[in-house]
Amino acid sequence: MKYPFYFLMFTLLLVAACKPTDDNTYIPEEGTYFPPLSGTTWESTAPISLNWNTQKVTELNTFLEQNETRAFIVLVSGKIVIEEYWNTDLQGNPFTADSNWYWASAGKSLTATLIGIAQEEGSLTINDKTSDYLGAGWTSLPANKEDLIHIKNQLSFTTGIDYNVPNADCTSPACLNYLTDAGNQWYYHNGTYTLLHRVLENATGVTNNQFTNTAIQDKIGMDGSWLSTNGLNEVYFSTARSAARFGLLTLNQGIWEDTIVLGDAVYFNSMTTTSQSINESYGYLWWLNGKDSVVFPGTTTAIASSVTPSGPVDMISALGKDGQFIDVVPSLNMVVIRMGDTSAQEPVPVLFHDDMWAKIMDIVN
Repeated sequence: MKYPFYFLMFTLLLVAACKPTDDNTYIPEEGTYFPPLSGTTWESTAPISLNWNTQKVTELNTFLEQNETRAFIVLVSGKIVIEEYWNTDLQGNPFTADSNWYWASAGKSLTATLIGIAQEEGSLTINDKTSDYLGAGWTSLPANKEDLIHIKNQLSFTTGIDYNVPNADCTSPACLNYLTDAGNQWYYHNGTYTLLHRVLENATGVTNNQFTNTAIQDKIGMDGSWLSTNGLNEVYFSTARSAARFGLLTLNQGIWEDTIVLGDAVYFNSMTTTSQSINESYGYLWWLNGKDSVVFPGTTTAIASSVTPSGPVDMISALGKDGQFIDVVPSLNMVVIRMGDTSAQEPVPVLFHDDMWAKIMDIVN
């Protein structure tokens, strides 16, 4: 879609105002709000003050409620513009700001940030062989092929491990067989991602939850935790506001007010731009909008589309099963959180995500 001239000028000014300093330290836009680390205080902005179409806000809320949404939050410049809760939590109680919900694969993007912090702290580098942390024989590959797999390949889904297995979540060597050399194929393979948690634990010497707490949660006021739901992988659970805090951290490129959480600007840029040549819409466990093609989960074929055609071209997204969304949009200084269920039978409900963004863009334009 074509944006009006004033919107393009606003975007250029915003980018100029938020550019990194000469030493690559990102400085949040002046006026960006960060909520206190504890308590429930979070400043808000009325949609009408942003010249948003309030009738369209009502229509969006109706759409979300009718599609099994539990929580929906929109931040602009860190302040809450929309915050709604519907339906019930996992225990059947009314869903509220205090209710926890699963991130599903949106938690992959949290893991990517944790890997960047671990690298910055010197615990690992993404160019290290995975076997440096999991030991030789963590797959059933010949040693020379296993040695081709680096942490970076796990972050970008390019391990070359055969995804044609009965259980894609399986992480035992018997489930990890050779298909092609690392770097030659992109496939959304949960098992290879899940092993990043073991890489982190072996690299840092603490549990995944302990590292998440000290590296991110304590610094930005998050309240979630990793839990195993099937005995194979760990899923992150938190409140919607905690997800919004993580989105706000990402919007500000790893900076939380005066605290540097992820200060490696080179890693952050690599994480949020195309990580390989096969799926240009994928960074390091983040989905990238506005590209010419995308390979979606469950396929190996690129199609001529962006991830979310209705959404802003600069949007990056943490996307998970049943419609767990953390969307970060620098050009709008916006974070969008959606938690809940959907009827979509997709690993990531991309069509529902696109419908949601069509309605959001109707509001802001």
